[in-house]
Amino acid sequence: MRSAKKGQRPRKIPLRRCLGCGESFPKKELLRVVRSPEGTVALDFTGKMSGRGAYVCKRTACFEKARRAKRFQNNLGLDIPEDVLDTLAQEIRQYEEENADE
Repeated sequence: MRSAKKGQRPRKIPLRRCLGCGESFPKKELLRVVRSPEGTVALDFTGKMSGRGAYVCKRTACFEKARRAKRFQNNLGLDIPEDVLDTLAQEIRQYEEENADE
């Protein structure tokens, strides 16, 4: 974060709420599941894809809790096929494995 000039406030960090645990985190610490304008659902690792987003912690447990409670469907406003959710779960597991040493 840049240091504020004299007399200016520091930049506000956007917070988002995890659909799994319900805790608020800085946006960059969460994974974004996005519904594109075309209606496709994907995992957005950059946080910059266009469309409606739903955020979840980078933990499989949070993803599974949100999945069981159908929070992705409610938040994104469409029925998400189970195969898409399986693919998202697999990508999150892979992400966890790759970033385990951080």
